[in-house]
Amino acid sequence: MTTLSAAQPLLLTKRRIWTIFAALIAGMLLSSLDQTIVSTEMPTIVGKLGGVENQAWITTAYLLATTIVMPIYGKFGDVLGRRNLFLIAIALFTLASVGCAFAGDFWMFVVFRALQGLGGGGLMILSQAIIADIVPASERGKYMGPLGGIFGLAAVAGPLLGGFFVDHLTWEWAFYINIPVGIAAFLIAVFALRLPSKKAEKKIDVLGVVLLSIATTCLIFFTDFGGKKNAPGENLYGWGAWGTWAWGIGLIVAATLFVLVERKAEDPVIPLSLFKNRIFINATAIGFTLGLGMFSALAFIPTFLQMSSGASAAGSGLLMLPMMAGLFATSIYSGIAISKSGKYKIYPIIGTSLTILAMLWMTTLTADTPLFLICVQLFVFGAGLGLIMQVIVMVVQNAVPATQIGTATSTNNYFREVGASLGVAVFGTIFTSRLTESLTNVFAGLPGGAANASQSAATLDPQKLATLPEGVRDSIVNAYADSLAPVFWYLVPFIAIALILAITLKQIPLSDTSGMVARGEAISGEEAERLEAELATQKSGVPAGIGASAGTVPSAPNSDDDGGAELEDARR
Repeated sequence: MTTLSAAQPLLLTKRRIWTIFAALIAGMLLSSLDQTIVSTEMPTIVGKLGGVENQAWITTAYLLATTIVMPIYGKFGDVLGRRNLFLIAIALFTLASVGCAFAGDFWMFVVFRALQGLGGGGLMILSQAIIADIVPASERGKYMGPLGGIFGLAAVAGPLLGGFFVDHLTWEWAFYINIPVGIAAFLIAVFALRLPSKKAEKKIDVLGVVLLSIATTCLIFFTDFGGKKNAPGENLYGWGAWGTWAWGIGLIVAATLFVLVERKAEDPVIPLSLFKNRIFINATAIGFTLGLGMFSALAFIPTFLQMSSGASAAGSGLLMLPMMAGLFATSIYSGIAISKSGKYKIYPIIGTSLTILAMLWMTTLTADTPLFLICVQLFVFGAGLGLIMQVIVMVVQNAVPATQIGTATSTNNYFREVGASLGVAVFGTIFTSRLTESLTNVFAGLPGGAANASQSAATLDPQKLATLPEGVRDSIVNAYADSLAPVFWYLVPFIAIALILAITLKQIPLSDTSGMVARGEAISGEEAERLEAELATQKSGVPAGIGASAGTVPSAPNSDDDGGAELEDARR
């Protein structure tokens, strides 16, 4: 298939935009679903492959790989073009899924999970950047809304599918399911994603990529070590351990060197000039603080729901449906409303306000809180998130030059992930410390339970809970509620900061030119529809082998023909 060059503008007709969008939705679904589908299967996977004591690596490997490659995909997409990178990301993710399904031992499985993360990070970033390439900011909301809703869908569908596969098929089906979806997404992208390839005009910032990867690795392990509990006699984990702060020092050193290198790099992977852009700083700070609060809450609520309702991990996914419904509804609504009005500032303000309201409400959680009331709280929480997540990405894209769309998109997502890692680790430590102390007291009060109270608390799950006497069950659920509810008080100040940032966010007009059109790589709107129709007419009367590729302006039109002259003018 002929690869487009900058001299052959792509015709962005409505049909082609929606076809490309279908490929992006498939890619985004692949990436976001796989972050949650493994959660309910993890006990089965480590039981079959071994490695129970190292099962955290299944999550860490994927998270680490995804976070590392976000800025790299964003920058390389701006420099080299996004089509081939998107195809590579889909292929890598799909092939790694095959590897996971056929892994013969635990560490082989972890390696393939990391490879999945390398592909998944690209799918997330490139999907958002490609939308900005083909759709102007003034119309982008109605496309970004569904992309945001995919996250909410995956948060519920992942655990449900994982539980179904464990109960009725085998754990490998969590990865088999990626294969047909990945192949379909790849084929759609091959034929529909006709984006131009480019060549790097400046020296690629290899040292910056290496240092950023090292800094990200240190960050993930710093938060991972800090949030873990030590086994008896150990002092390797926790916030007071030398191992934790060794990673912390590595993070500081690598981040400092990265900033120094970026100041002198010819084409930095994260241009420091972005941080002179007030709107970019503001929106990225909202993403960072939202990551601190949002992912922390999302990490602990399902556990509480399992214990309070006695539901399985898959069943607790059903209890998260209200959150998904709220997120999906407001994400779609805000996108359409922004496209109609051209105004975006009000939505992050309302979104952060709703999120604060939900968190304050969740501080009242007790063992006696009715499930329907928890579902209402989750709906409000999801509705708030849906008004923020994709809106701030669009704001960032609208505030930077067309040549930096991918870089700005990936940097915004990167700092949100950084916030999430820090939030889950710090607030997770607060939650688990309080919970362990409470549960230990509960088990220590049982006959003969004092000797193994800590062990009993650490290995408690909903199935074991159901076998305990009613009074003990009530005490345990109370312990979960009493440990979780205060954590939301710690999260509220961070979301309040996000609210202040949203209030001070500058409102500027949304661009009516897509990234590719701004860079001279495409023609859109009525002109694209007209040229497409003329191309179809020309091809129907031109002998085979002489016509141009469908969807591009012909490279050598007949200058004596009026239509050919107009096409030549359009290309110029």
